[in-house]
Amino acid sequence: MWKILDTGTRSAEENMEIDRDLLERMKPSDSPILHFYDWEGDAATYGYFLDPGKYLNLEGARAKGLSLARRPTGGGIIFHVSDLAFSVLVPADFPHFSLNTLDNYDFINNRVKKGVKTFFEKEPSLLPKDPTPLDESCRHFCMAKPTIYDVMLEGRKVAGAAQRRRKQGYLHQGSIAIALPKESFLDAILLPNNQVKEAMLSNTFSILGREWTPNDLQEVRETLKHRIQEELTQ
Repeated sequence: MWKILDTGTRSAEENMEIDRDLLERMKPSDSPILHFYDWEGDAATYGYFLDPGKYLNLEGARAKGLSLARRPTGGGIIFHVSDLAFSVLVPADFPHFSLNTLDNYDFINNRVKKGVKTFFEKEPSLLPKDPTPLDESCRHFCMAKPTIYDVMLEGRKVAGAAQRRRKQGYLHQGSIAIALPKESFLDAILLPNNQVKEAMLSNTFSILGREWTPNDLQEVRETLKHRIQEELTQ
């Protein structure tokens, strides 16, 4: 039996701390958890081993009110401005737990794929292998470089994730691209002399396209929450 947890709107640091604690406290025999959360303003998270100062204009980020937090999982930088973020915690005794990380991505992202299908006529797919990034900086931004088993549509990334596995189970932190951040926002916080913005624009499939309102964003978020819960827990 799945446990559904919605911890509401919190700071980026608090959201990541909750996930970190859930993983640390999880026992192999516990129920799997689907965790939804929202952000206090614009936020970005970055992988556990990444230094965001090497890839972001931190002064520009502060001026834009962007809060930053380290994830307990790996991977690159992702902006939580116009996405749906969620986490899945799978204990070691659960039938779909695997010591093979790609099997775990396959299990969850196949269900995410079915959830986002609500918005498309075409069938999304999982990326079979890692593509080459446009440049080295792009490698460190989740929506600038798709990775194996990301959810894709028409060659662009709809949803991705990062994982951390412990002996008691694993934490999967996912993000679905409802819309791209505005270009003026990206210009203010990305460092110059790289192709990150261009890679994000060309590699991300935005459900809402280029023009969207906060109300549009919230409606899609609520629909996605319902569909992801439906697909994971059935």
